[in-house]
Amino acid sequence: MDRPDAPAAAEPAPSVLYVVGTPIGNRDDLSPRALRVLAGVDRIACEDTRRSGLLLQQLGLSGRPLLSFHAHNETARIPSLLAALERGESLAMISDAGLPGISDPGESLVAAARARGLTVVCVPGPCALTTALVSSGLPTGRFCFEGFLPPRSAARRRRLAELAEDPRTLLFYEAPHRLVALLEDLLAVLGDRPLQVARELTKRHEQQVGPTVAAALAHFQAVAPLGECTLVLGGAPPRQPVWDEPALRLELQRLREAGLSSQEAARQLAERSGHRRRELYALLHQPSDPTAQADAPGDRHGPD
Repeated sequence: MDRPDAPAAAEPAPSVLYVVGTPIGNRDDLSPRALRVLAGVDRIACEDTRRSGLLLQQLGLSGRPLLSFHAHNETARIPSLLAALERGESLAMISDAGLPGISDPGESLVAAARARGLTVVCVPGPCALTTALVSSGLPTGRFCFEGFLPPRSAARRRRLAELAEDPRTLLFYEAPHRLVALLEDLLAVLGDRPLQVARELTKRHEQQVGPTVAAALAHFQAVAPLGECTLVLGGAPPRQPVWDEPALRLELQRLREAGLSSQEAARQLAERSGHRRRELYALLHQPSDPTAQADAPGDRHGPD
């Protein structure tokens, strides 16, 4: 990781689109840099001018020029925003909470600005996705973010079935009125895996409900969920490889006939099949007659 350094130039700069992360709950999570950019840009594009206006007022930034930019008008707004950037204006884009563009408007504006050769700078900030993941206790090395799943159960179950074999930690967003139905589908399609349901993140009543799908379902069947939730689900458990001796013996034989040594054939098949190399090496030197008792040469000194 690079070490933090002083900013190379004053911000905000002209003709730059700033993607600014805003608090998801705790107002103190807004960074000094984000505050400086929001105070200085020529205009701010936001999902809801009333909600963002209230936030800016609380931050001491009343009167900043706000422009609505949401899912229903983003296509119509993008040309005028690009034109403003090309005239030399600086623009900040914010969502109702968190980082714009993650299950919120913004992705299309960033792509359009990049396509026009304009500068886009992200001012990092709070994000429910990473906050829930890091605090869940589930593996963070590899994960897959699916956002909001289809609202109808049949389509949702089809999507979950596509993810059934994914070993990565899975993350979803869900509205409170659909949370119980989603948990029921998770249990039916993927089984009772490790799970944490995060709600009210960074707020006074922050809550993590788990530690399994069944436990979370029982909780929210008894206590109605409030507020949007972030679900962090354990990935598919590793499958135990099936020991199909005739098929493995044939594959080892094919590798040997291709010119590989016994050790290399056992190593390659071990990588593909999930079986131990030592077991495959021993199989290669065992007689095909299962009643034979004599050890084949090399059995005792196969690879680890």
